[in-house]
This record gives sequence, C-alpha cells and structure tokens, in this order.
Amino acid sequence: MSFAWPWQYSFPPFFTLQPNGETRQKQLSAWCALALAYSQRHRLPAMTVREAQDSPLFANRRLQRKLPLESIQVVLEELRKNGNLEWLDKNKTSFLIMWRRPEEWGKLIYQWVSKNGLTNSVFTLYELTSGDDTENEEFHGLDETMLLRALQALQQEHKAEIITLDDGRGVKFF
Repeated sequence: MSFAWPWQYSFPPFFTLQPNGETRQKQLSAWCALALAYSQRHRLPAMTVREAQDSPLFANRRLQRKLPLESIQVVLEELRKNGNLEWLDKNKTSFLIMWRRPEEWGKLIYQWVSKNGLTNSVFTLYELTSGDDTENEEFHGLDETMLLRALQALQQEHKAEIITLDDGRGVKFF
C-alpha cells in the first residue's frame, strides 16, 4: 500500500510558508500532520534534518518544489512544541519524531501483555519488537530508542522494570 498524500502536497503554495498568521498556523498544522503520517507509514523514528530535506516528505519532485530549510526547521520546531519531536543533539541536526508518545507506546505494549496473560513475564527487547508473538502488533519493529522510552514510562507507573540480562536488556512486566 502506498502513502496517500494530502491534497495540499499537490498545491505549489504549500511549499512556501505563508505570511498571514492564521493561514500560516493552518499550514503548519497540515505540515505537522503530514510529517507524522509520513513517518508512521514509513516507520521513520529518527532522521537528520538533511535526510528530511532530501526526502519526498519535504520535496515534491513532480511539482519540482521543496520546502526551504528554514521552513523545515519551523515545522520541526512546531512538532517539538506539540510534543511529537525531540532533538537528539545540541546542534539540532538529528531528531526523533514521535507519531505516538512513549506513554502511548507503553500503554499499547502493556495492553498486549495483559491481554495475553503475560504479566510477571520477562522479555528481551528483541522479543518485544521482533519476536513472532508480536508480529501483528503495532509496536512490532519499533525503534529501540522509542521502545526504551515506552518501557521507562511503564516503569514509572510500576507496571514494568527494565533489567540487564547477560546478552542485553530486557523487561519484566507486573
């Protein structure tokens, strides 16, 4: 299944941030929704600003239009303000984009654990994101950085404990 681009993506002015405050806010909301949907569809948890700039997300080759770097940074900052992006370095060159927040991922994981009667069980991180038992779950294939943040959220709620195993890390669910 291919990605369904919103109508704005085929509209050349979408690639120029508008000066009118109200119009600009609607445009930023549309860019944020597009960035989250695109990242989710393509399972892109982290990327650099350079990768984003060169990706189809911000460059419509058919229209031969690109969102300028300064505008991309405005969109990324808007995502950060909304809690959907976290910078991974001081220079703001790479970021983690979160179409679901860690707490939401934690909730999905814990629902799966509870639904399958797996409380008081220990799992490796690999088993959770790549195991046969989780193949049909949304968190299957989840980036390890986001998985750890989700498990930390569960740990704060006393529903899980991250543990160190001989061959890496794991988690015990309560």
